[in-house]
Parts: sequence; C-alpha cells; structure tokens
Amino acid sequence: MARHRDVQAFDERSADYESGRLGGWHQRIAEWTVDIALARHPTPLHVLDVGCGTGYLLRQLAVRCPDAVGLFGVDPAGGMIEVARSAAAGDERLCFSIGVAEQLAYAAGSFDLVVSTTSFDHWADQKMGLAECARVMAPDGQLVLTDLFSVLFLPTLVVGHRGRARTIRRANALLTLAGLRTIEWHKPSPFITILRAVTAEK
Repeated sequence: MARHRDVQAFDERSADYESGRLGGWHQRIAEWTVDIALARHPTPLHVLDVGCGTGYLLRQLAVRCPDAVGLFGVDPAGGMIEVARSAAAGDERLCFSIGVAEQLAYAAGSFDLVVSTTSFDHWADQKMGLAECARVMAPDGQLVLTDLFSVLFLPTLVVGHRGRARTIRRANALLTLAGLRTIEWHKPSPFITILRAVTAEK
C-alpha cells in the first residue's frame, strides 16, 4: 500500500469518524465545501466525491439537491464505505464503492461536479489523481477540492512529504497540468490560515 494512503488508519476510525470534536470539524469542512460547490454549480445532476469517507458530504448534497440523479463516492478504506452505505440507506441516488483517485472507474465526462475534502494529501499520486478527476468531469464541469495548504508546510516537503502539493503554488501547477482552468482559492475565515478550498473548471 502506498505510503501516503493511510488506509488502515481510516478503516480503524470509520465507525466513529463522525463523532466527537474531530468528527464535528470534518462535518463543518464538508458543509463549507458544499456551500462553495453549490455557489459554483447550484443544480448538479451527477456528483463524484473522491475520498468520500463516511459519505457525509454527499448526504448533505442529497438533501440540498433534490433533482440530482446520482451521487457517487469512492474511498480506498472499506470500513468507510461500509459506514457510508449504511448511513445512505433509503436514498438510491447515493452509491459508494471502494476506489482510489488515481483509477476512477467511471467513463470520461460522467460528472458535472467533482468534490474532495481532506483527502488530497493522502492520494498516492496527486498528479494522476487530478488528471483522473479532470477526465471524468463533463465539459464545463466543476471541481471543488478542500484540504490543508500553506507555506508553513514547506519544511515538510524536504522530509517526509517530498514532491507533495501542500502549498497553493504546487497545487496550482498540478491543476493546470491536469487541464483545469479558472482556478480560484477560498478560505473559511481570515482567522484560519491553512484550510483552503480550490475551485476549477474543465
């Protein structure tokens, strides 16, 4: 298993992932990401969440987008997928499967909205993962990716995270390389210095 995937750790946390202070923090990030996504694309019909975890973000989208046809989530951690499927029972539009960003099992142009929250830093190959996200996006499709990005992480790029896109500059380079455009960065408040969301178009 690739060193940046951390699948076992997420499997072990899956049952309680939405609980406690950390779970609440992840939920607030997901809700903020949904707000940004719907500001960019108010009525998505086909949505993909890459690194979906327990599916919380897609459940929020399902409520706010009653006309959505299909909301798909992939995650490499089987435990997360089990929790997501259980929590989504009753809404046939929600579909979860084990998968990784670098090999998305969907046809080109399948989704008008692709999202990912606090997953990007765990992708084994960020360049390939973004290329796959771009491939499955429909023409004029939207990408919303939220994670921790900061120049404060520059020292970690020398030891332990060499080659990772943990700064806005590095992420911009990979987004552009994937063929994405109209790249725009967002932050939840002026007091939070490292959490960012980036939006881009196909």
